[in-house]
Amino acid sequence: MMKRVLFERLVAEALDALPEDFLRHMENVEVVIEAWPTREDLEDAGLEGEDRSSLLGLYLGVPLTDRTTDYAGYLPDRITLFQGPIEAVAGTDPDEIQAEVQDTVIHEVAHYFGISDERLEEMGWG
Repeated sequence: MMKRVLFERLVAEALDALPEDFLRHMENVEVVIEAWPTREDLEDAGLEGEDRSSLLGLYLGVPLTDRTTDYAGYLPDRITLFQGPIEAVAGTDPDEIQAEVQDTVIHEVAHYFGISDERLEEMGWG
């Protein structure tokens, strides 16, 4: 497994590479890294009973498209990237890991903006 600090750097670079128009609208959201998803994470993603390596990232929160004028006092939305599954998919090649991190960041940030898995699939980001 890649050293945590190197993986964190890849995540930071992927976030920094997002277009400024997206970054400007991201608020009340935290991005965290976990080694592996928990059973609860799999359930939250609708993947009960699946292998832990099947979940690369998870967005939990209220997407921007669902927020109303009553949106106040909420805890921050949370984007979690799972290092173990990302590396299991990407292998040991640092460039492949970087690409998978970038794809996963884009996928989870898209959920923050209200884009569904189905729409991401249509767009080629599934």
